[in-house]
Amino acid sequence: MPSGHVSTALPQTVGLVEQFESTTVFWERFEVAKKIVALHDKSVLPRLELWLRCEDMRRRGNAAFVFARLGDDRGLEIIKTILDDRSPKRAVYEIDSAGHPSPALQIRADRYYAAHLLGDLKDVRAVPILIPLLKDEDVKEVVPWSLGEIGDKSAIPSLKEALADKDLTMRASALSALEKLEQQASN
Repeated sequence: MPSGHVSTALPQTVGLVEQFESTTVFWERFEVAKKIVALHDKSVLPRLELWLRCEDMRRRGNAAFVFARLGDDRGLEIIKTILDDRSPKRAVYEIDSAGHPSPALQIRADRYYAAHLLGDLKDVRAVPILIPLLKDEDVKEVVPWSLGEIGDKSAIPSLKEALADKDLTMRASALSALEKLEQQASN
């Protein structure tokens, strides 16, 4: 993906954007994204715009995280779009049990990662996006964590409903999120 020019960015921001562009492992790229956000330098956004259209949904999501954390609403919208996108038109890195690239597994992984990013954002606007996903088999196990990270008490009734889920992991995740929300409320 070609890069643009960051003319007014701080030198450390330029270096981090270059690192973001060259890093190939999505979780390492997310760590770079958090460093970019920590500098509060919005001049990086034009250079990262290209990544908002990338076929690699995790790279797209990481760029969207930067946009959202720097106050650009396109970031939250892009993450929501990744959650809604079930099209096989994407970069595929997930491999099925026969050793073949699997768009279906990639879609699931990308959606899971997007739901996780919403928790990392800690933006209360994500709560109504996440609540319906408590019943979505692809992402439901990460949704309670994300709701706990956001910390909005409006998620409590839905998390209590999730305690009745047949999946033990889901019930444990919902209970953990409820405990976190209760702890936040008492502080």
